[in-house]
Amino acid sequence: MAFLVRVTARAERDLANLYGEIDAEHSDAALKWYRGLKKAVVSLEDYPNRGSLMRGKHDLRQLLYGHKPHIYRVIYRIRERQQQVDVLHIRHGARRAPRISGVA
Repeated sequence: MAFLVRVTARAERDLANLYGEIDAEHSDAALKWYRGLKKAVVSLEDYPNRGSLMRGKHDLRQLLYGHKPHIYRVIYRIRERQQQVDVLHIRHGARRAPRISGVA
């Protein structure tokens, strides 16, 4: 059974900012990369456990997308009972792991 992928407002802002940063509106290559990232996020519907567990955060996972030095981290939580994946944050992989409030 497929999981519902819910992208939080924070992750939506991250995606919007990333779209502007890579200038996807004016670059076919950047737009293709951006669409690939969104496709990877949607793929969590069928494969929610594909990302690795985040160190020190046993209820959070991360899905890495891209190639060095342009790797982005999709941080998400699986809610098994609700059959739902919450995408919490999308950020450059070189950045320090975020402090996500409201997560035990």
